Amino acid sequence: MTTVLLNFHNAGLFPLSTMIMGMGVFVGGLAQVIAGIMEFRKNNTFGMTAFCAYGFFWLSLVAVWTFPNLGIGDAASSFSMGFYLLIWGLFTTGMFFGTLKITRVHQVVFATLAVLFYLLAIADFTGNAAVRMIAGVEGIVCGLSAFYGAIAIVLNGQFGRTVLPMGSRG
Repeated sequence: MTTVLLNFHNAGLFPLSTMIMGMGVFVGGLAQVIAGIMEFRKNNTFGMTAFCAYGFFWLSLVAVWTFPNLGIGDAASSFSMGFYLLIWGLFTTGMFFGTLKITRVHQVVFATLAVLFYLLAIADFTGNAAVRMIAGVEGIVCGLSAFYGAIAIVLNGQFGRTVLPMGSRG
């Protein structure tokens, strides 16, 4: 949900606001870190790494946006944000390979997330508004695929059968 909302902003539908930042801290950040800790307890290294890393990504992103307004450091330049997003794209590409042993939905989520990070990095490196808008549309697709996957996991588990297919395991 947080990815969809932020990418509505990137696509130019509305400005960055506390609505996105609040979702970033509590749903994108804290909820995912908690989910990562739960995956750790299940000995799921991939799930733990993914949930914790992206949870802390959201917390760090909101910090990057808000710290300068609180007098904590200087605002990040577009160039430095390009590198921030590029590093996350590289990490996500590595994580994508871990999805090859999971479901097709996981593969779609991580592939589209990697593309999203690369497009956002290019937008920051170049200052190209059209690339940011394209990234926003691609990010909405990414977020909706993750939303579908989350609902599929919940409903399939709740009903004890496949209600929403996730694609065969790799």
